[in-house]
Amino acid sequence: MFLRSDMDDAGESFVAVRRISQGLERDGGCHSTSAEVVAGSAAWIGRGLSCVCAQRRDSDARPSFDLTPCEEECLQKLQRRIEISYDCSNPEHQEALRALWYAAFPGEELCGLISEQWKDMGWQGKDPSTDFRGGGFISLENLLFFAKTFPKSFQDLLRKQDGDRAMWEYPFAVAGVNITFMLIQMLDLEAAKPRSMMGAVFVKLLSENVQAFDLLYCITFKLMDRQWLSMHASYMDFNSVMKSTRRQLERELLLEDITRLEDMPSYSLLLQ
Repeated sequence: MFLRSDMDDAGESFVAVRRISQGLERDGGCHSTSAEVVAGSAAWIGRGLSCVCAQRRDSDARPSFDLTPCEEECLQKLQRRIEISYDCSNPEHQEALRALWYAAFPGEELCGLISEQWKDMGWQGKDPSTDFRGGGFISLENLLFFAKTFPKSFQDLLRKQDGDRAMWEYPFAVAGVNITFMLIQMLDLEAAKPRSMMGAVFVKLLSENVQAFDLLYCITFKLMDRQWLSMHASYMDFNSVMKSTRRQLERELLLEDITRLEDMPSYSLLLQ
């Protein structure tokens, strides 16, 4: 589904960051060094997803939830979005990347789609397309939706303006790609039908709001930053912060009075 790097490109970085994505399923897990978290982000997301897919094939016996025709159509549309790889030669993708830059840094001229400037947004190098290979085009769409829909929250996170920040902070853009992958995994969005109550709840929300995944992404990013601050985290704590964020999301999505994403307690963080 996603583009994958060669094993030589992944090296040890895949093993390190795979602990971040797959460690969300467990209470334990090792901390990664700051270099391990950033290096090879394009490789570990794609390869981590491949491992998840293999595990899913081995667990097809899990129960599934029937969908209405409307819910099934909405889920399939989202799945088609997830399947689109970022293509650096696609004019539409190029334009979306430029739009992200100017949404993040209004009035600051971009020298090119390959530029040292991108590091200011938290990409691992001067070419963000190498990171999008792991998360797919939807990870770019998520960031752009966040920037346009909740510009203040987006800027607060990008510039680390809230709270008592650590000396070593998480890279904003790479963290965003992590969040996209985590949500796809958490909601089991590659399955033809939901195989958990949480997945079934989300598909119902999706059928009532076609932008539900993008909106949940924004909520998750803001919640992750709040968890980061409350845990007094530094770079090496990213794994623990993501696990804590996922647990809180799961609790909120399963609350009885959640009929839309705006009902989630963490939605209010976007309005602060």
